[in-house]
Amino acid sequence: MWIAEHWKDYEVIDCSAGEKLERWGSYILVRPDPQVIWDTPKTEIGWRKRNAHYHRSKKGGGEWEFFDLPEQWSIRYRSLTFQLKPFSFKHTGLFPEQAVNWDWFSEKIRQAGRPIKVLNLFAYTGGATLAAAAAGASVTHVDASKGMVTWAKENAASSGLSDAPIRWIVDDCVKFVEREIRRGNHYDAVIMDPPSYGRGPKGEIWKIEDSIYPLITLCAKLLSEKPLFFLVNSYTTGLQPAVLHYMLGTALKKYRGNVTADEIGLPVSATGLVLPCGASGRFEGTD
Repeated sequence: MWIAEHWKDYEVIDCSAGEKLERWGSYILVRPDPQVIWDTPKTEIGWRKRNAHYHRSKKGGGEWEFFDLPEQWSIRYRSLTFQLKPFSFKHTGLFPEQAVNWDWFSEKIRQAGRPIKVLNLFAYTGGATLAAAAAGASVTHVDASKGMVTWAKENAASSGLSDAPIRWIVDDCVKFVEREIRRGNHYDAVIMDPPSYGRGPKGEIWKIEDSIYPLITLCAKLLSEKPLFFLVNSYTTGLQPAVLHYMLGTALKKYRGNVTADEIGLPVSATGLVLPCGASGRFEGTD
């Protein structure tokens, strides 16, 4: 498992009975997590002294219960600063487990010895975009949500990257890739973090089981002659690391490189366990 273990401003303190106890900077949150199917005594003080608690509804969705939490606050990871706020369906605007991938591709960008162009699809609030830009890449950030792109720009400003070579695009990811192919544009690296299900700005339906492999093969047409890397993340049950490995290996077989895939996770302070948080597939180009 690839573990995001270098956080200072974030911590999974404990997990029990379908919930995780987290520290986000100075604030303690309790949020549901479907992976936590074990039940242990909730002895950590944070379970009782939390700043906010997201309660999942049996009917689907859920709602926040606030005790003492600001509308917005920030945390840091290395040189990056992220603006956080509680919003729909338990999220805060950041997936901390992805830091293990940020570190991996940032090192590859820094060691490349050439200018690197990165395409980040389903780019959300910009964690991967900012990590790549901070490492020296020029990045095209694409997300169908105007609100998410605005949030990502705020994170860029907080991280001192307002003037970094980042192109901000609000668009359906598939249609954007198709247009880039017609334009003859190429990228040295692709990052994608597709949702299980979603809709584009004009109602386009995305269902990951049907759409992810065609999109990977489409993105392969955008790669430069010597691609640096291709990263695919999945939080969808059923898309196991082996599946990501097979998809990347098949779609990118014309390129020289290695494919690896594994679960990603976060260490749990109270128990020493690692909380599984999805899976990632990585293609690394070789000269």
